[in-house]
Amino acid sequence: MSPKYDRILLKLSGEALMGEQNYGIDTKVAAALAAEIKTVHQLGVEVAIVVGGGNIFRGVSESAGNMDRAAADYIGMLATIMNAVVLQDALEKADVFTRVMSAIDIPELAEPFIHRRAIRHLEKKRVVIFAAGTGNPFFTTDSAAALRALEIKADVIFKATKVDGSSMQTP
Repeated sequence: MSPKYDRILLKLSGEALMGEQNYGIDTKVAAALAAEIKTVHQLGVEVAIVVGGGNIFRGVSESAGNMDRAAADYIGMLATIMNAVVLQDALEKADVFTRVMSAIDIPELAEPFIHRRAIRHLEKKRVVIFAAGTGNPFFTTDSAAALRALEIKADVIFKATKVDGSSMQTP
């Protein structure tokens, strides 16, 4: 049986990586997510992922108080990079080739996002994990998921978050 979609984008919340914890990363949950993603990937589906950072940043946001919104958003972008590396590690331990691509320059951890390179990685059957949202403050990772899905010509977006995707938040 052939899969319904050839190329998908999965929007994964950072909270999904927390498991039952109040914040942080549960590596057992990351491994379980990697196993699920591997199953889809083995069907021949090209998989791209946009990961959020709420599991890390929401835990810090109360102590951030009245921090400048742009500065807070950049901290959130850094949280998504940490989550992308955790997910990459879990996928590679499951023998799935991956690439992390970031909207902000952090060459020690991720390639820069270049849409043609992302498509080429997908064509080479690598799972591509997009980090740092759009690279711009005031945009959610849900916005980044929609943008990246269009850029890579994904057939569908699957949203695995607690946030209602039907409404937009304003700053």
